Amino acid sequence: MRRLIFGIILIVIPFVVTYLYPISAPSSIHSLGEFYLKDSLTSVRSPEVVTSILWDYRGLDTIFETAVFFLAIMGGLAIFRELKLEYPSWEEFPLPVKVVTKVTAVLIVTVATSLALHGQLTPGGGFQGGSTLAVAPLLVIGAVSLASLRKIGITLERAVLVRILGLTGIVILALIPLALGGYAVQNQPYFPSEFLGTLLGGSLLWYNIFEFLAVGAGFTAVFLILAVAGGGRND
Repeated sequence: MRRLIFGIILIVIPFVVTYLYPISAPSSIHSLGEFYLKDSLTSVRSPEVVTSILWDYRGLDTIFETAVFFLAIMGGLAIFRELKLEYPSWEEFPLPVKVVTKVTAVLIVTVATSLALHGQLTPGGGFQGGSTLAVAPLLVIGAVSLASLRKIGITLERAVLVRILGLTGIVILALIPLALGGYAVQNQPYFPSEFLGTLLGGSLLWYNIFEFLAVGAGFTAVFLILAVAGGGRND
C-alpha cells in the first residue's frame, strides 16, 4: 500500500509543479545565445546548437569530461579486478518474459542508436544515446539473468574493450585537425559537413558515435559488476 501511495505521489507531483509553474518562451535572447543560434548552422553546419556547443565551441571541455568519466569507471573496475564473473549455462525462462524482454531491449537499442546518430540534427547525442543504450543490458539482468547477456556475447571484458575503442576514437578525432595543420578538436573544414543533402555537423556525428559506444559500454560494465556484487542472479 505504501508503495502504491508513493508511486501516485511521484506521478502527481510533476503535473502539479508543471501546472503551477508553466514554462514559457523567453521574451528576449541573451547576446551569447543569439550568437550560437545564428553561428551554429553556418559555421558548424549543425542546426542542433547544444551538440555544437558540446563538441565544437567547447569540445576540449567535453573531451576532458569524457576522460574523467572513463578514468572513474576504469578505477572502479580496478577495485573489483579480482572479482570473477561467472556465467552458467542458459536456463529456460517463461516465454512471455523472454519475448517482452527481447522486444523491449530491441526498442531501447533502436532509440539509443537514433539519439546518437541524429544528435547533430535533433536533441540527443552520444552521451544521451549511450546512457539509453545501457538500459537494455540492465533490463536483461533484472528481468532474466546475467547468463542471458553472455548468450548474446555481452561480457565484462568486451564492454571494457568497446569503451576503450570509443575513447580511442574520440582522441583520434581530436588530433586529426592538429595533424592537418589546424588545432585540436577543430571541426570545419577538416570533416565533411553534408552527405546527400543531410547535415553531418562535421566531426559532431563521429564524436557522438564514439561517445555513444564509450558511455553505453561503460555503464554496461558497471552494471555487470554491480549485479554480481549485489548478489544478482547468475543462472
